[in-house]
Amino acid sequence: MQPTIEHLEKIIRIYSRRLEALTDEIYDWRSAPEKWSKKEILGHLVDSAQNNIRRFIVAQYEDTPTILYAQDEWVARSGYRHYPVRSLVMLWTLLNNHIVKILANMTPEAAQRKCAMGGHPQPLEWVAADYCNHLLHHLHQILDLEPIAYP
Repeated sequence: MQPTIEHLEKIIRIYSRRLEALTDEIYDWRSAPEKWSKKEILGHLVDSAQNNIRRFIVAQYEDTPTILYAQDEWVARSGYRHYPVRSLVMLWTLLNNHIVKILANMTPEAAQRKCAMGGHPQPLEWVAADYCNHLLHHLHQILDLEPIAYP
């Protein structure tokens, strides 16, 4: 789990600064009317962090829980379109720092416990690595960097 923890720490360190540097106008931009704005994509990452915190905790004491979330509903009902950008970046950073602490406290045995997210149950160690890939995919969208594929 240590390489994933270090990877997440690096993502937080590098990307939180980049996210803070963007203007409100950039965050409000959307590529099409039916697409999320960059602010809403960041809100989606906040929602993802919250749901993954739940996965990382619950799967340590329940056998193979299924933890899903309706991402479009979460983004719409959270009102990220009207959320102050600086607060949203801070929330994203704090939630991810919390995930680092949770992962650091996880035993090797707990890291092998499984959680289902709509498909085949996966070990928490895999969920954590996948979470980092998901973050990078969306962070590159927000920052207009080279796309990173994510299923």
